[in-house]
Amino acid sequence: MRPTRRQALQSSLALAASACNWRRVSRPNILFVMTDDHASGHLGCYGNRIVKTPHMDRLAAEGTRFDNAFVTNSLCAPSRATVLTGAYSHIHGIRGNSEAKNAVENMDPKIPTYPQLLQAAGYATAIAGKWHLSHDPVGFDTWRVLPGQGDYFNPTFIENGTRKKYEGYATDVTTDFALDFLKQQTAAKPWCLVYQHKAPHRPFLPPPRLARQFEKIDIPEPPTFNDAYETRKVAREAEDMRFDVSLEGDYKDLPKGLDAAAKKKWLYQRFVKDYYGAIQAIDENLGRVLGYLDQQKMTDDTLIIYTSDNGFFVGDHGWYDKRFMYEPSLRVPMIVRAPGGRKGAAHELMTLNIDIAPTILEYAGVPVAPTMQGTSMRPLINGAAPVDWRKSIYYSYYENSWVLSGKGLEARADPGFQFFTPHRIGPHRGVRTATHKLIHYYAEGDYWELFHLERDPNELNNLYGQPGNEAVTAGLKAELERLRGHYRDT
Repeated sequence: MRPTRRQALQSSLALAASACNWRRVSRPNILFVMTDDHASGHLGCYGNRIVKTPHMDRLAAEGTRFDNAFVTNSLCAPSRATVLTGAYSHIHGIRGNSEAKNAVENMDPKIPTYPQLLQAAGYATAIAGKWHLSHDPVGFDTWRVLPGQGDYFNPTFIENGTRKKYEGYATDVTTDFALDFLKQQTAAKPWCLVYQHKAPHRPFLPPPRLARQFEKIDIPEPPTFNDAYETRKVAREAEDMRFDVSLEGDYKDLPKGLDAAAKKKWLYQRFVKDYYGAIQAIDENLGRVLGYLDQQKMTDDTLIIYTSDNGFFVGDHGWYDKRFMYEPSLRVPMIVRAPGGRKGAAHELMTLNIDIAPTILEYAGVPVAPTMQGTSMRPLINGAAPVDWRKSIYYSYYENSWVLSGKGLEARADPGFQFFTPHRIGPHRGVRTATHKLIHYYAEGDYWELFHLERDPNELNNLYGQPGNEAVTAGLKAELERLRGHYRDT
């Protein structure tokens, strides 16, 4: 008889609690750093020459940079739950940021998280910063989190259940909390700090010290900035993500009298400069934390992971935001500095955010939970390329799929009800290989997109249904169904 989920959780926690006995290895400290909407092309170590990220770059120089790191669902709350559980949205229960009127999605309490398992194994655990899930943090000895998205200036934090307001900038305050926790740690037991920033989430508000940092720089527009969406129906209809449609109201100092093209350019420059200011504030504060670890001689005994909850369109296709399976939204920065790992390495194999929890647990010597669907990246960090490593990835974006599942019938009768989010992106799933991507918009009348990523890296030319692509299409559809079965997304 198969164990129930509750029994599986109890078993996982029991195994974790005894991990320090069954594995006689040094257990590293763990620093997990997550930002919000930080696109992978916008760090120095990923090739950006404008935004200054010396401390993120330091981690890459002293560790491994993953050049093909992706998310399973490009949206804040689902991605955060996936990192915690090492599982897809349909397993942990968080499919969207909010799916229905007066309804809040809750993460399945029977699904264990890596902080719970570490805590049971004797780690001191804490979280500081953005949480963005509907339930209180679990698995942490202490927690100081922003309610919802939180505020950039003079933010309120929830400290172990009590709300308190703090003066200052959220990125700085979050780091103060992180350092408070680190200063309480001793060599008696290892620690895990989940250090998660609100920044650079829109609206991008850099601290005053960085507000004019890029004032005299003209930032190049992405090659797809004026995309006409000629072969992509859903992309063409996602007007609310466009700079020239939705952002004018965000900036009260927008010059008057600009024509449409000039207005779009002005909005882009202002948008990206504020974005970069928020990113540089994160990097400054990461430097504070790394400096403390250096001072206390803890750096070499600490596993450090830097990533983002999802990618972001920073003018790509003329858009902002995320959600689509297109590369800027799907792809995230992933940098790992590990005890004993290679230095200055870059890895091309495809990784997913479901791999983070298994990686952390392997370094800690703690067994993964049966519900975890990812694979530890430790072999890649050590320079290996396992022959059985994944050759394809599976993506599934669900927001508004509650209607399709029959949960929203009452809401659908409401005359004011809108099926799609303001960004007009319905649920879709897809498969990506090293050379191709197939996307199925199953709420769009069975609409498909196929891209040859080597010939068309910007995903402008939808090849689906065009002669000569029959074999690759059939192969990708078969792989999509195989992955759905593998990950139990039925």
